[in-house]
Amino acid sequence: MYKKTLIPPAVLLRITVIILLSILSIQLKAQKTVKPNVIAYYSGHNSVIDSFPIEKLSHLIYSFGHLKGDSLNIKSAKDSALITKMVELKKRNPDLKVMIALGGWSGCAPCSEVFSRADGRKTFAKTTKEILDFFHADGIDLDWEYPAVVGYPGHRYTLDDKHNFTLLVKELRQKLGKKAEISFAAGGTKNCIDSCFEWDKVMPLVNRVNLMSYDLVSGYAVKSGHHSPLYSTSEQDLSGDYGVKALIKLGVPAQKIALGAAFYARIFENSTDANQGLYQPTKFLSGVSFKNFKQQFSTENGYSYYWDDTAKAPYYYNPQKKYLATFDDPKSISLKTRYVIDQKLNGIMFWELTDDAYTDGLLDVIDKTIKGI
Repeated sequence: MYKKTLIPPAVLLRITVIILLSILSIQLKAQKTVKPNVIAYYSGHNSVIDSFPIEKLSHLIYSFGHLKGDSLNIKSAKDSALITKMVELKKRNPDLKVMIALGGWSGCAPCSEVFSRADGRKTFAKTTKEILDFFHADGIDLDWEYPAVVGYPGHRYTLDDKHNFTLLVKELRQKLGKKAEISFAAGGTKNCIDSCFEWDKVMPLVNRVNLMSYDLVSGYAVKSGHHSPLYSTSEQDLSGDYGVKALIKLGVPAQKIALGAAFYARIFENSTDANQGLYQPTKFLSGVSFKNFKQQFSTENGYSYYWDDTAKAPYYYNPQKKYLATFDDPKSISLKTRYVIDQKLNGIMFWELTDDAYTDGLLDVIDKTIKGI
């Protein structure tokens, strides 16, 4: 017979504490924030892309391929060399996903017609797979601006685009298989969120939606405002937060939403000098890359810096010229990245990497914010 050994109460208490602490540690690890994706579009030169801190990206998207007939087409040897260079950057960042984007603002003129046909969708999916296989790329990003609503002036759009987009994604997923990534860009306006996509049918088939929560005051605007604010204001409904909440309300999982950020400013010329330029009659003038902000928006050039604490958005104003510059900067980018982490979104996406500085740029701010989790 074995003799029973009684565990002293003090030892039993220590064992109990150790077990409870172990369980708590496991739970905390399980609840640890998942590192968000950092997704960059790129339309620049292949000669400089390796000057950027590629290690700080999860996804790099070539911008843009277009339709040639019903096929996905890379228009030149120069562009092919760029995609090849992008894929080679995996040597520096083995976790990097390289994707090919279709379309862009002015680059999807035939999309509505081609994707309205079953044979058009089938040919596009087939040629997409061939191109991804050829370059050893990881997926396709659909940047059709926009299905079912007005986009680039003169481009065809019909109500049937909304369902045809779903059929296109189904065809792509079937042809590309489960491993390939499929994403798409969606405008951050109410019109696009409400009318462009069959969210309940599309989202189970894709890895993410890239919410274009920038250009919210567009080049056709007649009233100035923030083009890439994180939050809405009493004068401006549209914002990143507005778009995210609208998508979630429509059933889009937070973990499949990438919030958009702008690595460029938009300059508007107002007709009145009031309210430091915000919410005034206006017309669009031009864009400026982040890497050129210090030179362009200096006090010598007549600009003063302002911060809208409601929108969490910066802006410059030149009262002599009545110029308003609206943009993202290190402060707003850090807040957007923190928002992505807090809301457990898929990631932060930006247009575009070529607008950033090689060092001490906005991508560095994103990376530092994520590492501060």
